[in-house]
Amino acid sequence: MRLPALTTTALLALSHLSLAEAYWKGFNVGANNPDGTCKTRDDWAHAFTQLASLPGHFTTVRTFATSDCDTLANAVPAALDTGTQLLVGVWTQDDAHFEREKVALEAAIREFGDEWIVAIMVGNEDLYRGEVTAEVLAGKIYDVRGMVRALGVEKEVGHADTWTAWVDGANEAVIQASDFVAHQGYPYWQGADIANSASVYWASVQATRDVVNAVKPGTWVWMTETGWPVTGDDFGAAQASVWNAQEYWKQVACEAFNEGHTFWYAYQDYTSTPSFGVIGQDGNPLYDLTC
Repeated sequence: MRLPALTTTALLALSHLSLAEAYWKGFNVGANNPDGTCKTRDDWAHAFTQLASLPGHFTTVRTFATSDCDTLANAVPAALDTGTQLLVGVWTQDDAHFEREKVALEAAIREFGDEWIVAIMVGNEDLYRGEVTAEVLAGKIYDVRGMVRALGVEKEVGHADTWTAWVDGANEAVIQASDFVAHQGYPYWQGADIANSASVYWASVQATRDVVNAVKPGTWVWMTETGWPVTGDDFGAAQASVWNAQEYWKQVACEAFNEGHTFWYAYQDYTSTPSFGVIGQDGNPLYDLTC
């Protein structure tokens, strides 16, 4: 399918990738361990090393925060030690939290430079949750972009939200404010049978691309969250199982990695219900991750 043209910044980012790895591909990794404790520098390094050892050699990771659990203070040194790069998330909930996030991001950039940054995402599903207006969220995107530009960082700054939020005309201000749009979609939560899951997923991606390209032509759509649970309750026709998670990986992940920048959900969350993690409690993959 035809994709929108890349921005200059995106082309520069892609110039660092090999021809065999045309897009960023990685996993979502939370700042907390499955037992709820905060990841230490060693915990981050272990996660990065394990992901790099998987089929596909994943050396890019999405984080959700900068200050929570001292995410960047611990993750960035581990990333530099392991040759990992980060898609950095900045939480926007409540102004005090947002200010702490900006302070932590600025501190990390001042101490470590910016080579470890893939891009920056301001907020995560804020529009879906109805926590903020599009105009207020757009202002926070401009705020973070202005801060990092003042520090000499030219990496792209965008926002991550559900595909349903992106196709809502009330949220066009966020598209306009973003250098890239991060699409998040789960056929499981749409009640899709595994046999139809791939078509349901790609329909949501295309719907997002169509809207984004109409509002701000040339804006790149990243795929920053999708996956299938290995355990949990049925949701409509969707059933959580290791077999279905394996099928969804083969049908969607293996294509997505060749379609655009993609971050899978999730590295490890075996205590959650439903559980979308691909690494089990024993530290081994729960299913075949080859493509």
